Amino acid sequence: MTNAPRFPEEMGFSQDSSLERDAARLDECVARLAEARKMVSSVIFGQNEAVEQTLIGILSGGHVLMVGAPGLGKSLLAHTLGKVLGLLDKRVQFTPDLMPADILGSEVLEEGADGKRAFRFIKGPVFCQLLLADEINRASPRTQSALLQAMQEREVSVAGYSHKLPEPFHVLATQNPLEQEGTYPLPEAQLDRFLLEVRLGYPSAEEERKIVTETTGRYPTRPRQVLQADDLVEAQDFVRRLPMPDRVLDTIIALCRECRPESTSLNDIRDNVAWGPGTRAAQALSLACRARAMLFGRFAPSYEDIEELAVPVLRHRFGLTYGARAEGFTAKALITDALAHLQEKS
Repeated sequence: MTNAPRFPEEMGFSQDSSLERDAARLDECVARLAEARKMVSSVIFGQNEAVEQTLIGILSGGHVLMVGAPGLGKSLLAHTLGKVLGLLDKRVQFTPDLMPADILGSEVLEEGADGKRAFRFIKGPVFCQLLLADEINRASPRTQSALLQAMQEREVSVAGYSHKLPEPFHVLATQNPLEQEGTYPLPEAQLDRFLLEVRLGYPSAEEERKIVTETTGRYPTRPRQVLQADDLVEAQDFVRRLPMPDRVLDTIIALCRECRPESTSLNDIRDNVAWGPGTRAAQALSLACRARAMLFGRFAPSYEDIEELAVPVLRHRFGLTYGARAEGFTAKALITDALAHLQEKS
């Protein structure tokens, strides 16, 4: 990153003097993020893309939904990130009988030494810095929705009182494929709160051999802490201060509008999408592109970042019609078509 030119005028943005003054600290932050990514990858094999995207989600200050079949390392990835990033992490196993109070906490009536009774709030596991909501789609919609305020407002309300959550606060939720028995689709309002939807696939034969060899031995690799919570907060601040080139921002806005049936010029989207990504999606893609640029040691996001992140940022913000699902249309294919269409126009 130090060899890259700073504040090039041709990129379409002007110099940010405060960021220039913090250039040395920014370079140090980028180096430590690279070390953290390497540490996570030394524990999680065969899921490099998932590791990268999950780190981008946290670096953007958002929440991440991890989707994949059981046994692919979703929970291990969340626990490893908590250890490497120095975050206080907690885990909640979502089941059909889980209640909102099991996540948020509840008030209990206690009797003091003077004989007077008073309510005391006992904090639930949501009061942490990294919450692993394991198999979130196995709980009822009522319990799933209990996380909405926490994810958006960074606080919870119980018995009329608001309680602030620690900073930073991130939710890493794992989800089994919906076609498996005993799962409940997440409501659209909650899906939109997740900055990224990360898909974990099966590893290659070589990667699977390495996973089995490394994890069944006597001394499996254990993650080492690389960052502190304060370091992560500083990195998240740098992400928001990185300049955004005008042409990259224009592409993000154009892509989101192209994915909406009301404003698209593509017949496949107009005919097969019930609703498309909202403005929050454009905000999420902008932050994610900045975070990816910083993770790879670049000073500003580029079109390459949009290509890599458009699908994980937008695909869970699509509402396909019943006919589209029956005919085999997918959000990923429609987003890819929209990107290709924009590239042809430019």
